[in-house]
Amino acid sequence: MDHAMYILIITIAISTVLNVILKRFEIPTIIGYVLAGFTISSIFHFAEESKEFLMHLAEFGIVFLMFTIGLEFSVKHLKSMKKEVFLFGSLQVILTGLLFTALGYYLFGLDARGAIVIGFALSLSSTAIVLKILNENNEIHSGYGRLSLGILLFQDLAVIPILLMVSFFTSKTHSMSRMLLETAGGAVIIYVVLFILGKYFIERFFDWITSTNSEEIFLVAVLLGVISASAFAQAVGFTYSLGAFLAGMMLAETKYRYRIEADLIPFRDILLGVFFVTIGMLVDWHSIVDYIHYILALLVVVMLIKAVVIFTVLYSFVQRRTALKTSMALFQIGEFALAVFALARSNDLISSEVNQILIVTVILSMILTPFVLHNIKRLADRFISEPETLRERAIVGREYEDHVIVCGYGPIGQKVVSSLKERNILYLILEHDVKVVDAVISNGEEAIFLANAAQKRVLSHFNVEKSAAIVVTIENELQRRLICENIASFSHHVKSIVKVNNEEEEKVYNEMGITTVINARDTIANLLSQEVIVCHLT
Repeated sequence: MDHAMYILIITIAISTVLNVILKRFEIPTIIGYVLAGFTISSIFHFAEESKEFLMHLAEFGIVFLMFTIGLEFSVKHLKSMKKEVFLFGSLQVILTGLLFTALGYYLFGLDARGAIVIGFALSLSSTAIVLKILNENNEIHSGYGRLSLGILLFQDLAVIPILLMVSFFTSKTHSMSRMLLETAGGAVIIYVVLFILGKYFIERFFDWITSTNSEEIFLVAVLLGVISASAFAQAVGFTYSLGAFLAGMMLAETKYRYRIEADLIPFRDILLGVFFVTIGMLVDWHSIVDYIHYILALLVVVMLIKAVVIFTVLYSFVQRRTALKTSMALFQIGEFALAVFALARSNDLISSEVNQILIVTVILSMILTPFVLHNIKRLADRFISEPETLRERAIVGREYEDHVIVCGYGPIGQKVVSSLKERNILYLILEHDVKVVDAVISNGEEAIFLANAAQKRVLSHFNVEKSAAIVVTIENELQRRLICENIASFSHHVKSIVKVNNEEEEKVYNEMGITTVINARDTIANLLSQEVIVCHLT
């Protein structure tokens, strides 16, 4: 039963069945994965080696999540987020950590060292859940999404000193000054190496890769970059996820960001599912039965304190409604807290009973989070109504609306764009060929993006549902079909115009729900006929 293949088959089977059932009741897939993990561990009793195998696999889910988030935020964007990351993030972690430390020490009688470790671990929120749902809801660039991301990034940085505290409390040889010096040195090394790679190497490397015209080689090169950056960050004392985020930021400065993001989405979502399964495996139902009253009380207290602290920190700087939504988004305890608790337990800083109570509390707070985030607007309306004249808008990046999306920049695409320019209509071009994109950019065109419109995520990113129209001029029949299938999966209000080559294609796309299908053969035949008639009359 402990063979890796059997473990994966059982995990995938139970996760699939549970999620299909839960989806009918509009319950998020995250909950299905956690329940699947709990079911698997309760029924099959995998050995520790098997759980460890799944946990190592699950780490890649967080790595890819942080990498794709990094793609959304270039160095320029991160510089504009200094206040969110370093001011709001540091205030939240320090104030929340000190409050929980005081509660643990004075109310629950914990040892001072254990109280500090637990207090600051509880100040961390769930990067995996919050950012995944913000991405799914297209709110990563909203006011509260930006604040949530900034605070979560600082929390990722804070994991390092928290882990160092555990080492310092249990070490008899290392001094705190030495540990801090090693951490500062590692930060400098990461910055210098990634700066040099990002400025002088990375885009040239991918230009070389794309010269092969192989999707397979391109994807392997992306995976190599993500995993290498994560391993490098871990080797110098930081977290995998921070390294992946920085790698994403490097690639956000290149023309490949949209293509990379679309290619990695399936890997990220599948591996994140495995991560949530491993979270469910940590739950011991005996602990729930024995300590349920402590767990529920701790859950309410922790969530309430975190929400109040975050709201208080943000209250003087942003709109009250934005501060409220941010506090509701980050009220839970994060996955990194589980790693801190495991390390603290192995070093006898906390007892096994306290460890189990904390683990179940963390997981319950994570289970509640998707329900809150999916209904955050309605929950916020109960306390602070949204102003009629001032709506939260995207702060980073550009919000496209009432624009025309042109898929493909061949001869027909160029004619369409030229016509749109003459009429001063807002447009953007999605082109998959890097050589075409390079040539067009060198001629001064700024509205062209290297992206594969056959990926639904790409169309969603460029806000196809709020577009005035989407025009498909792709010559490749398979690519054209994939793009149209993705367009049809969005709202039927999307006005779509597609050029086809024959009546069979025309029929397929009409049945699919494409608004306007232009049969090139019929159109040319009609034009020729008209010319013949005109010539005859003349």
